[in-house]
Amino acid sequence: MERRRIDIIYGGTGGQGIVLAGYITGRAAAVHENLHSVFIPSYGAEARGGKARSCIAISNEKIDYPYVWNADIMMIMSQQAYDAYISMLKKNGILIVDEDLVKLDERAKHANIYKIPATRIAEKLGHRIVANIVMLGFIVGITKIVSFDSMKKSVEESVPKRFLELNLKALKEGYDYAKKFEGVNVWL
Repeated sequence: MERRRIDIIYGGTGGQGIVLAGYITGRAAAVHENLHSVFIPSYGAEARGGKARSCIAISNEKIDYPYVWNADIMMIMSQQAYDAYISMLKKNGILIVDEDLVKLDERAKHANIYKIPATRIAEKLGHRIVANIVMLGFIVGITKIVSFDSMKKSVEESVPKRFLELNLKALKEGYDYAKKFEGVNVWL
């Protein structure tokens, strides 16, 4: 396989689980797919309510530069994050948004756009806090960045046991929702 690196940015608001989503994705790639990954979280001083971002680089070879400046894949869960990070998406990159929380504009015209009502799905499951995990299932279904099983194992290892069943349902709901779309395999 030729050298391949996928750069990912997850953006949202503090309290939405953006940092956890980045950690879970990086872990799924490194631990369960035997890929190299780097995870760099960042969030405002206010933590809840401010911007939150996770940058994840995944490669089939050693990663020599860990920072993500131009994302191949971008997941956005708030308008504030969209406004702050959309300029960091590569032309023809994959943009995945929570359709109830993000209003797109002309800045997204260069993107391959996928929308999901992640927060609504999470609320139907009983708690909006798992919207980030709904998004992870959707991302796996759309991009094949890692396998569903690898992401599932990473979720199992990363969330509190008392919330595991809810998180696994959220992951599956997002993955199943992706079946409505023709996704892409980012490794090809």
